[in-house]
Amino acid sequence: MATLTQMLAQPKPNRLRYPDRRSVYWLDQLPPEKTGSTTKTELTPRWSELCRSKKFYAQVTISPVWEVSEWALKAVPSNRLCSLAQPRAPAVGWQPGRLLLSPLNRVTQTAVATSRICQLAQPKRRLVLEGSGPKSKPVPMTHIPCKASAHIELLATPKFDHPKFEGERSVCRPISRAARNYVASPRLHELSSPKERKALFEGYDPYIVSRAARSASPSPRIQQLCLPLPRKCSSN
Repeated sequence: MATLTQMLAQPKPNRLRYPDRRSVYWLDQLPPEKTGSTTKTELTPRWSELCRSKKFYAQVTISPVWEVSEWALKAVPSNRLCSLAQPRAPAVGWQPGRLLLSPLNRVTQTAVATSRICQLAQPKRRLVLEGSGPKSKPVPMTHIPCKASAHIELLATPKFDHPKFEGERSVCRPISRAARNYVASPRLHELSSPKERKALFEGYDPYIVSRAARSASPSPRIQQLCLPLPRKCSSN
């Protein structure tokens, strides 16, 4: 018996030596060749029904009155269906919301406040100590005499308009006769007319530089402003 090392040392067989060999051999003769389809399938009635194209109806008229079947008319709901159809009861202790303008009973309308309620209804008054020393006594804040300083009285005085102040002009103000009869001069017509220039398709070049701009010379002030800022050098 060959060892595993001798079996692994054998070369692999060449599978491409006979590329046209057949996988199955018949000893007596080859099977006859078939010209038609090898397999015939027959569709079931269900497959034939699924293969049909769907029919689309352009106008679909559905009657608003639905026809109820005889079984639906004679149907009797079960106990479980009846229990599910019942509305859900509110939680224990739930109370409906009170009306915004709830009616008042006659006892509330004819109630008379007691002296204690009237006392509690009074606003609180802040007491301050009047004077200084052991003889100071608490008095209400409304009884303390207070006087504004001269600076506060000066700031409280309203500001008056300037003697030459003129209010806003009315929107519907009268127009003078000179403005209505004014005739513009030819120079004014010339300045108000827009600049005439050719369009881009007529040969207008927006990037051309004029002769005056090419021969311009900067002033000494412009040359001074063009200089870079001097930087401070740190001395060692």
